[in-house]
Amino acid sequence: MKKRRPVREPLSESKVILELISYNKTQYEKHDVLAVEDLLQKIHPDRVNWINLDGLQDKETIKAIQAHFNLHTLLVEDVLDDQRPKAEEYDDYLFFTLKMLYSIKQGTIEYEQISFVLGNNYLISFQEKEGDLFDQFRERIRLDQGRVRKKGADYLLYRLIDIIIDNYYIILDSIGERIEIIEDSFSHHTQEKREYTFQRIQRIKKELIYLRKAVYPLRDALSKIIKDESVFIDEENFRYFSDVYDHVIHLTDSIDTYKDLTAGLMDLHINTQNNQLNQVIKVLTVISTIFIPLTFIVGVYGMNFDYMPELRWHYGYGLIWGIMITLALGMLTYFKIKKWF
Repeated sequence: MKKRRPVREPLSESKVILELISYNKTQYEKHDVLAVEDLLQKIHPDRVNWINLDGLQDKETIKAIQAHFNLHTLLVEDVLDDQRPKAEEYDDYLFFTLKMLYSIKQGTIEYEQISFVLGNNYLISFQEKEGDLFDQFRERIRLDQGRVRKKGADYLLYRLIDIIIDNYYIILDSIGERIEIIEDSFSHHTQEKREYTFQRIQRIKKELIYLRKAVYPLRDALSKIIKDESVFIDEENFRYFSDVYDHVIHLTDSIDTYKDLTAGLMDLHINTQNNQLNQVIKVLTVISTIFIPLTFIVGVYGMNFDYMPELRWHYGYGLIWGIMITLALGMLTYFKIKKWF
C-alpha cells in the first residue's frame, strides 16, 4: 500500500531550522541561528537541552546530530520514513515517534510526523516542516512558568506529547460537531443535498480511520514506556505518562463512539434513500393499480367485433367514461381509507 505523505507543503531543500533551548532552574538560553556544529557546542551537561530540527532535507545536519549523540542507523531511518507511533529504548536514549495533527481542511487531516530522542540531559525533536504546536510552551519555558524548568528532559518529553494529544481532542471535537450537524439536518435535505451529505459522511469515515491508525499504536507506545519502566524516565514522572496514557484511552473510546455514529448516519442515509424510493414505488403502484381496470375496459371496447351493441348506443361513450371515472375515484377513496398513501 502506498504510504500517505504529509498534507502540508514541505520546506524547500535549503530551508532547515535548527533550534536549541537550554535551561535549568536559574538559567535559560536559546540559539536558533547557529550552524549545527556551533549549536552542538552550546549544549550544557548541567542543563536540559532541547534540540529541535524543522525540516529533514539537510542530510548533513542530521548526520552531524547522529554522530554527536551516537544515534543508531535504524533510528535515523525511522525519523526519515513515515512510521506508525512507537517507542524503542536503546542503551543511551529512548526513541519515541507519533503524528502531530493540526487541523482538518477539505476533508483531509493536516499532520506531520514528529520524532523524539530522549537522553539523560537532552531531548531531540525531529519535525518534517516548519511550525508546530509548541510556541506557547516555549514561552512558558522562557518565563519560567509551571514546573518544566524544575524538571528534567523526561518531563519535557511528557509535556510535548501531552500538547500533541490535547490537539487530538480538538480534531476529534471538530469531527463530532460535523456529525451532529449532519444528523440534525439530515431529514430536511433534498436529493441533491443528500448526495453531498453522503460524501461528507464518507470523508468523516476516512478521517476516523486515519485517527484510529494514529491513536491505537500511540496507546501501545505509551504503555510500553510505562510497563517497561524506562530508565530514562524518573520514577516520579511515570504518573504523568500514565495520565497521558489515560487520555489516549479516552481518545480511542471516543473514536469508536464516533465511528458507530458515522455508521449510524450511513444507515440513516441508506434508509432515507430507500424510503424515498418506496414512496416513488408506492405512487407508481397506485397509479398502475387504478389504470389496470381502466385499461381492461378500454381494451374490451377496443376489440374489432361487429356485434357489440354498446358501440352503437347513443349514450355508450358517456357511460363508459362515467364508469371509468367512478371506478378510479372509488379505488382512490379505498386506498385513502386503507392509508396506503
